[in-house]
Amino acid sequence: MQYIVLIAVIGILLLQSSGAIPLDSVGGPMAIALAFFLGALAVGVHEAWTKKRGVLGWIVNIVVSFVGAFLVAPLGGMVVALLLSPFMAGSTSLAAAGGPVMHVALAGMMIVTLLGSWGALWVTNRWR
Repeated sequence: MQYIVLIAVIGILLLQSSGAIPLDSVGGPMAIALAFFLGALAVGVHEAWTKKRGVLGWIVNIVVSFVGAFLVAPLGGMVVALLLSPFMAGSTSLAAAGGPVMHVALAGMMIVTLLGSWGALWVTNRWR
């Protein structure tokens, strides 16, 4: 799990640093959502693989991972934005602030999203 979080955070930071996430159009949030989607998929697949689940177990793991990630992602984004608001230097959004503030926000949101995915899988595993 720790490796997935580390790789996902490094990946989203590389996307941001390379300019692959446009900050002035709808493509930016869609690229970020795709990165979160792929991170949640990796968490679900990893858990299914390590627990040697059957076909139904794989499907349940992936669906639960997505549900957990996308329920927690908006809340995590809001919390990260509130925590970083003093560092935005008068900007109206994290994208407008850019630079290190945006990097920290993306890393924090990825971590919170993957923790939500893992938490949903943990709850589901407690019921099994």
